[in-house]
Formats: sequence, C-alpha cells, structure tokens
Amino acid sequence: MDFPLPAPDALTAPYWQALDQGHLVYPRCSCGHAWLPARTTCPACLQESWQWTRATGYGRLVSWVVYHTAYHPAFASRLPYNVALIALDEGPRLITNIVDPSESLRADARVVLCVQREHGMALARFRMCDGEPGS
Repeated sequence: MDFPLPAPDALTAPYWQALDQGHLVYPRCSCGHAWLPARTTCPACLQESWQWTRATGYGRLVSWVVYHTAYHPAFASRLPYNVALIALDEGPRLITNIVDPSESLRADARVVLCVQREHGMALARFRMCDGEPGS
C-alpha cells in the first residue's frame, strides 16, 4: 500500500530541507506577518517580499482530535492516533501529530519539535514538554 506523502515543490523545498536538517522554518513577510504553509504572497498584505525564518521549535497545543477509524488504509495500524493543531511561539500554526503523549493532551500545553523520518521523509511532529525554551 502506498503511504500518502507530501509532494515538495520549488516553493516548499526550503521547508522540507530544513526539516531534513532537524529544524523548522516558516515564511515571514517584511510586514511582520508569519504563516504556514508556504504561499507566494503574504496572506496579511499580499506582498511577495518574504523570507524563510528559523523557528525555535516550541509552541502550544491549540486543538486536537483522536482518530479511532482509519479513513485511509495506510493509517489502520496506527489507530488510535492524534492529529493536532500547534501554534508556534512565532505565530504560525501547523497541523501535525503529538508523539508519545505521556499524559492526556490538554489545550495550551507546551510542545517542542520532534522531527521524525517516515518513508524516507523528515516530518515535523511535536512532543509534550515542560517549561519554556532554554529552561
């Protein structure tokens, strides 16, 4: 069975290359707005003058769902699994998974980046953590 993988292109290549090197990047516009996923123009001001910026890798759990039914056959062996919305400390949000949740997931919980390889591709996942960056 084929596993559904992201399809990097010229626009998103820096994002996937950064993950391959173990860190996360996001677009930041000269107006100050930051976002994910990448797009050619800033969603706040529509300028094309943005650049990739390295994230600290820390954020907060905004929301999540736990799937008990596999809606794609490739995920059947993972049941139950979570899909989470993370707000990075820098502002952008991304959809991902919380790995090895050692406790109940809770809104506003601190999380830290945990790059994992799957089917030859580096993916941004997160794990629960205590404290703030550098503590």
